[in-house]
Amino acid sequence: MTMHYVRRGTGTPLLLVHGIGSSHRSWDLIIDGLATKRDVIAVDLPGFGATPPLTGETSIRTLADAVTDFLANNNLTGIDAVGSSMGARLVIELARRGGVLGAVVSLDPGGFWQGWEIPFFYHSVRLSAQLVGTLQPALPLLTGNPVGRTLLFAQFSAAPWKIPAPVALQELRTFVPTPAFNELLDNLAHGEKQQGAPAGLIQQPLVIGWGRRDLVCLPGQSKLALSLFPDAQLHWFANSGHFPQLDVPEEAIQLILDVTDGTYQAQPERTEAPVEVKHPNNVLIGVGVAVVVAGLFLALRSARW
Repeated sequence: MTMHYVRRGTGTPLLLVHGIGSSHRSWDLIIDGLATKRDVIAVDLPGFGATPPLTGETSIRTLADAVTDFLANNNLTGIDAVGSSMGARLVIELARRGGVLGAVVSLDPGGFWQGWEIPFFYHSVRLSAQLVGTLQPALPLLTGNPVGRTLLFAQFSAAPWKIPAPVALQELRTFVPTPAFNELLDNLAHGEKQQGAPAGLIQQPLVIGWGRRDLVCLPGQSKLALSLFPDAQLHWFANSGHFPQLDVPEEAIQLILDVTDGTYQAQPERTEAPVEVKHPNNVLIGVGVAVVVAGLFLALRSARW
């Protein structure tokens, strides 16, 4: 399998796997920090970035097969890996298969939702992608100010106004409902459930990082993740939403380096529960507000012209 990728730094190889509707640019805020101590390889998965789509089905299973082939073809089998969102589920799946990856850091993985969380995930992400697709011509202006970033990243970031404008623009340029995006989103929500791994099966370090303010993969889903992967350790990002590499880049870098060099120390037990979202209305309202504001912006812009 041929994949487009960028490679920076020297040292022990480290694979970075982005999420749905993204590319290797998802790691822009942390790749240079990681490259000071690692040989970092950030891929574009099939159907995203500069890598063409698969000829058949696009799913977690087929993407896992493609990554496995890519690593074998480039003599990288056994590489340490980090994944984000859908990519986080992908690296967990590869860890479950065994013999593909070394140490794994999984950042806010998808696939551990249940009940109402499934349609909540599917429809909120689908609507967001449709909105972003419609707004492509206006994105430079919308992402160029904190208010626009706050509206567009409300579901994905704990502090969207702090995301650098060029990074926000790049992220949204690829977050559009392409055929590969749509097929993969449907597979994530309605396809095969994530299988687990019995205790003792995963021999390499596996740390699941989760933002306590994640409104895509809700923090309570960590319970199912740990029940399916009892060998994993859970690391909370107190001030992060769905993307720690955007919200708390320095903390994300340190976690990745600690896990992959074998020095990670588990967080002490904490008494407070993760933020729970009992009803999805708050996020859906946020998406609705973004739609309305964006519509007004475009209407005023068209009228002025």
